[in-house]
Amino acid sequence: MANLMRNHEIDFHIIGEEMQCVEIELDPQETVIAEAGSLMTMDDAIEMKTIFGDGSDKTSSLLGKVFSAGKRVLTGESLFLTSYTNMGYGKRKATFAAPYPGKVLPFDLSRLDGKVICQKDAFLCAAKGVAVGIEFQKRIGVGLFGGEGFIMQKLEGDGLAFVHAGGTIIERSLNPGETLRVDTGCLVAFSSGIDYNIEMVKGIKNAFFGGEGLFLATLSGPGKVWIQSLPFSRLADRIIASAPKMGGKRKGEGSILGGLGDLLDGDNHF
Repeated sequence: MANLMRNHEIDFHIIGEEMQCVEIELDPQETVIAEAGSLMTMDDAIEMKTIFGDGSDKTSSLLGKVFSAGKRVLTGESLFLTSYTNMGYGKRKATFAAPYPGKVLPFDLSRLDGKVICQKDAFLCAAKGVAVGIEFQKRIGVGLFGGEGFIMQKLEGDGLAFVHAGGTIIERSLNPGETLRVDTGCLVAFSSGIDYNIEMVKGIKNAFFGGEGLFLATLSGPGKVWIQSLPFSRLADRIIASAPKMGGKRKGEGSILGGLGDLLDGDNHF
């Protein structure tokens, strides 16, 4: 039986716990593609090349590559991907790091019906041949209130792809008709069989004073869903809230006196 695999069959090793990176092992002439700026290390004999397009070998014309690269801009990514090819005779390694604390998640697309949809900034790297495209949300409610807008990333192919997300990752398998409700910011990815929609939080007090936003994502099976415990937006909000105030003063965390303590220790002047 002929081998129908189109993607390069790369080996990998995920390193670390809270600040993970992925080490890709390349046989001679094997290639991995990655987002610009994600490289950590690479061995000698690996050739780095900036490429247009979506990472697949389907588009050969210049116009087609420009069009597929332009679609990536809609997801907030660069026009370019970078390819890393082992031009030596033995095995070589390249390592790619996530941009913020969290986990690196491997997807074997051949076991996921050849397609995974993920949040727009989740893609890290993949075997050459995997197409990194966009997925438009057809429901206007999902586009307006789903947390990721009308556009999400789409990874297609039959090889390995790697995404990153914040905190701990939970994988859920949903049976046909089974529904899971998720905070829109905590949704990382889902397989092609999942029906994705949004619903408004029930109850006026829950919606306005519950602290969880007005909308939740609803995901119905069959398929798989991946959820992150710490969305980057939530992490950024906490960092900003804890940053020094104007004039170099810092919020008194854990202090019962709070602002009164600043008065007593002379930090305030009249």
